[in-house]
This record gives sequence, structure tokens and C-alpha cells, in this order.
Amino acid sequence: MSIAILKEGVLAPPISARDQDGKSVTLEEYCGRKVVLYFYPKDDTPGCTKEACAFRDNFPKFNTVGVDVLGVSVDDERKHKKFAEKYSLPFRLIADTEKSIVAAYGVWGLKKFMGREYMGTSRVTYLIDEQGVIEHVWPKVSPENHAEELLAYLQQKT
Repeated sequence: MSIAILKEGVLAPPISARDQDGKSVTLEEYCGRKVVLYFYPKDDTPGCTKEACAFRDNFPKFNTVGVDVLGVSVDDERKHKKFAEKYSLPFRLIADTEKSIVAAYGVWGLKKFMGREYMGTSRVTYLIDEQGVIEHVWPKVSPENHAEELLAYLQQKT
């Protein structure tokens, strides 16, 4: 199963899951606001930590431009809570333990690392507009610079 990310201009698939605090999360609750939905492979790994901390450090800037940030991985709520607390992450982490969200967004598939093949989540980010439509897709993400890249995109649109 290869990765087939969604395209710009399509309606974002619905989300129904729990965050790191066990609270229900749906995409509908963000209607009327833009949402950065970033998918990452695993809590508390080097690249994922760099990416999450960059979103944390830039979180006030996302708030200023009226954009919410949601992280998604297949880790469970407990791992998300530990990760969020360890790095003081101010945004919600969605626990997609059943892999329904990663599948719906086309980011779950065959990956290769050091000659080994396995199923996993690709580092992909979607910007969802106020009407729930995918406005922009970042299919290849550099964990260190991604938050700034997103902010640059958002600032050029205003």
C-alpha cells in the first residue's frame, strides 16, 4: 500500500478521535477557522520532537494569524500526554490508534528506512480552510523549518 496524499481543493475527511487529555476532537469544531493538520510518525523521536517544538515556539504567531494547530500520529493518548508535557506543547495531539485518520488522509503506507520496509505514517501537513477544504499540502516536510515555512505561506496569503 503506497502513500496517496489528498489534493488541494478537496473537502478534508472528517476526524473523530481523542486528544492527549482524552477529550473528543472533531474537525467540525474548528469550522470557521483555518487548521494546520500535521501528521508525524512517532512521539518523542528526534525529527518529531524538532517539528513539535518548532510549532510550540511559533504557536503565538499561529494564534495571531487565526490558525489552529493539530498534530496527528498513531500513538495512544498516554504517549501523547507524556510527549506534550515533556515539551510543553500548547496544541492538541490526536491519537489515531485505529489508523483511520492517517488512512483517510493518505499518509499511512509503506516506508523504507535503512534498507528495511515497514508500514508507517509519512510526515505530511495539510492546511484546511475555514470551510473544511484542503487549501494547501506540504508532502515533504523538514521538521526543523516546517513551522516557519507554514507561517511564511500564511503571511503571504494575508
